[in-house]
Amino acid sequence: MRADVFFEARDIVGESIVWSSAERALYWVDIGGKRIHRLEIAGRRHDAWTTPDFPTSIGMRKDGGFIVGLCRSVCLWRPGGAFEPFATPEPNLPDNRLNEGRVAPDGSFWVSTMQNNLNADGSPKDMDRRSGALYRIAPSGEIRQLSPNEYGITNTMGWTRDGYFLFADTLANEIYRFAYDPATKSLSDRRTIVKDFARGLPDGSCLDADDHLWNCRVVGGSAVAQFDKAGALLQLVELPVGWPTSCTFGGDDLTTLFVTSARFTMTPDHLAAHPWEGSLLAVEGAGRGVPEPKFG
Repeated sequence: MRADVFFEARDIVGESIVWSSAERALYWVDIGGKRIHRLEIAGRRHDAWTTPDFPTSIGMRKDGGFIVGLCRSVCLWRPGGAFEPFATPEPNLPDNRLNEGRVAPDGSFWVSTMQNNLNADGSPKDMDRRSGALYRIAPSGEIRQLSPNEYGITNTMGWTRDGYFLFADTLANEIYRFAYDPATKSLSDRRTIVKDFARGLPDGSCLDADDHLWNCRVVGGSAVAQFDKAGALLQLVELPVGWPTSCTFGGDDLTTLFVTSARFTMTPDHLAAHPWEGSLLAVEGAGRGVPEPKFG
């Protein structure tokens, strides 16, 4: 199985990629570059919009437009329009920022937080604590905290059809499985299903139609790992980038795995020798995905 460079995005930190079947286009964010991408897969038409702050996640809305996580707040947005504040999960924790975010199957938007590791200019800032947590944001704007503030770098969100929620902590090099009760909107029974996997660290993920998790292995992992919901490794897809960050299935039949990547903290010499860092990749034949839920 081969991964090809699909678009030279040159992202500082490409993240949170989603597929719009209506537009036959991909949307994703570049956190460090403060921009949102749109790429049509036929013809490769590309558009990008600047953001007022570091964009950390994006999801589609049922009424059109998008829900976007910025550094501290979640906003509603339409391409070319203003970012309208919608929810702020941690108003009393100014040293945290948002990180992962994804629309859940029930139409809510889940976001996670972490200690802010970015200076105002986008350069890295040291972390000294694990203060990240998980939140559910309802279409009404109600915010519900789903976990204690105990995670390092929060990543990966996936809901299996039999009631499990999958989540990861990059710093811990662990992927977790929770039981999720949709009636009480609560998580319980956390199990570590992947621990100390040798290839890089866990970043963003997506689920395929068989509820297998495709996890991007960042920080030199140079691969996407496919795990079953018990955490067993099914296959490893090698990539021509060192820091793959997020992935989604797209295309008319949802059989192309698209992968974002990052060039954060990389030296000019490394980038000269590895020019594809920060690109969007495509992997054919990886499996079949499921349609992306919409907020609302």
